[in-house]
Parts: sequence; structure tokens; C-alpha cells
Amino acid sequence: MKLEGIRVLDLSQFLPGPMLTQMMGDQGAEIIKLEPPGEGEPVRRVGYRANGESVWFRNTHRGKKSIVLNLKDKTDREAFLALAKTADVLVEAFRPGVMDRLGIGYDDLRAINPGIVYVSISAFGQDGPDAQRPAHDIAIEALSGVVSLNLGADGKPTNPHMPVADMAGSYTALAGVLMALIGRQRTGQGDYIDISMQDSTMAWLPNVVGPVFAENRPPRVKEERSFGGYALYNTYETADDRYIVLGGVEKKFAVNLLTALERQDLIETACGAPGPGQDPVKEFLRATFRSRTRDDWEAWFAGKDICFAPVLDLHEAFHRDHVRHREMLLRDEDGNLHIGCPVKFRNEPAKLDFSLPRLGADTDHYAPRKIPGK
Repeated sequence: MKLEGIRVLDLSQFLPGPMLTQMMGDQGAEIIKLEPPGEGEPVRRVGYRANGESVWFRNTHRGKKSIVLNLKDKTDREAFLALAKTADVLVEAFRPGVMDRLGIGYDDLRAINPGIVYVSISAFGQDGPDAQRPAHDIAIEALSGVVSLNLGADGKPTNPHMPVADMAGSYTALAGVLMALIGRQRTGQGDYIDISMQDSTMAWLPNVVGPVFAENRPPRVKEERSFGGYALYNTYETADDRYIVLGGVEKKFAVNLLTALERQDLIETACGAPGPGQDPVKEFLRATFRSRTRDDWEAWFAGKDICFAPVLDLHEAFHRDHVRHREMLLRDEDGNLHIGCPVKFRNEPAKLDFSLPRLGADTDHYAPRKIPGK
């Protein structure tokens, strides 16, 4: 596998760091999870459980090893430093400055392991006015302008339903780690990677910052092309109180749809600018889609070259035939369900290890303490 032989120390918790290291583990890296004494990784206890384990923990910690060390304890810290000498990558997600105060910051580890790739994932980065500000995903999305785009039917901001900041930070960190490992092959030196979840989230916005950059104003959300300003990029209710979406504004899709619905007179309007000018097409489509059920419309659209999709609930989505075919829903020998690996190598495919680590089970193997006097 691509990352076989790479040893990763994971000091992170919750989602961004653990997701990053699980993706590396699925491709062959050895992941050693350092958990705090006591109850360990918090998501062991968070949310729904199946067969005695948190679903969240199962889908971010498969195949990892678990060690427990108190990094404020001198003996434990020495055991950690001995292990860090052998690591290729270290991932941490404490607030800026914590690792340095513990004596295990990048400069401390680089002195004993010049090749280490050290990645810090934080809400707002290691420097700047907000660096010490506490935040989880929703607060980061709010400060990144994303919550303002996520409007409910009443036109007011509502909770985002995906952890965009967490996952953007995770995938940005993965890219940075892999770049640094490639660079190390050339120089022999590792590097320090400062990943801000806010930076990562804002980097995902090139298709929606037009009004900000071009006209020095915030988006008028319901009028913008990506948020409902186009009739052919919108959500519509069906006869059974379910929903479908249209997701392509190219002229060919307008021609194909409106011709099939015998409303060729609306084609030019549908191909116009987003905003109020689209209202006649939206009104026609609202009335039309309310005339049949969601499943009826899915059958009607079959074989037509139109960007259409039924709005599935999450259970439906994970049990769709295509998702099974792509192995994005997997079941282990004990019957537990897992989210699959999205990176599909042809020659060296991922090999998922569905085992979960018991808290601290691998401490003596990876980080034996040197007890004074023995």
C-alpha cells in the first residue's frame, strides 16, 4: 500500500485529526493514537452506539493502536520522546502553544528527529488575533461566512448539517502531510505544517465569492447562482411532500428539460441571469413537480440528459446501489457498518482494518516507561 512503512503519532481528538490519520491508515500507514489518561478519546463516548462502540469512534479510529501517556509527567514525556524519534508524522490539534509548553513542540522534536513532518490543526491557525479563540465547527463556519449562506425556509441562518470546517481542515492537512513527505525524499528534512480550519474552509469558496470580490458586497443568497438564484439549480417539492433537485444550468439541460415538459417558451428565461428574472421558470417548475411523487419523477427523468436527483435522506443515500458498488458502505465480520475509503487506487487499493483499539492497549509496546531505579 502507498503509505506502508510510515509511522504516524496522532495526538488529536474529535474529527479533523483522527479523520486525517484514519485515511492514512487505510492506505497502510501505522497509526499510533495517544490518548489522555482516564477516559481517553472523547468520541469513544459521543453519540449513537452499535455493538458497544460509538459509531463516530468506529469510523475515525479503525485499525489504530492506542497508547495512554500523561504528557505532563516527566517519565511519560520521556517515553513519548523516545517514540517520537521513530515517527515520520505527528498530528496534534491542541490550542496554539500547548505543545511547546509541554516540551514536545516542533523545535523540540526536530532536534531529535529532523525528518519529522509535524502538523498542527487548529481552529484559526498558530498566529493572528483569533489564534487563541475557542471554537468548534459551527463557530468556525460562522466566522468564515458560511453560516450566512446556509439559510432556512424563513431566510434566517440555520445550523450547517455537515462539519465543513472540520473536514476541510482534515483534507487540507492530509494534502500538506503528503506534500511534506514527498519533499522529505528530496531534502531529508521534515517540516512544520500550520493548518487553520478557517483558512481551509475559506479556501473552499472560489465559486461563491464573486459578489465579494467583484462588487464589494455580501451575496444576496437567494439570488446567487449557487444558492437558488437559478431555476435549474434549485430544490422543488413533490406531491408526496418530498423533494427533488435540478443541478445544471447549462443551456442544453434547459433545452432538454423544458422541451420534454413542452415549455420551450421558457428556455431563454431559464438561460438568463440568476435572480428575480428566473421567477417565471421557478413558478412553472414548482407547480409541475408538485404534480407527481418523488419516485415518479425519478422514473420520468431516467434516460434524459438533465441534471436531476431525488433528495434522499441519509439512510437512503448510504443504501443506494451505487454507494454499495463503490464500497462506501461496508460491513465487518461482526455486522458493524463502516464508511468506506474514498481514495480508490487501482494497483494498491486500501486495506481497511476494522479492529478498534482498547484504550491504552499498546502503551507497553510502543512507549514503555523507564521506571527510576530499575
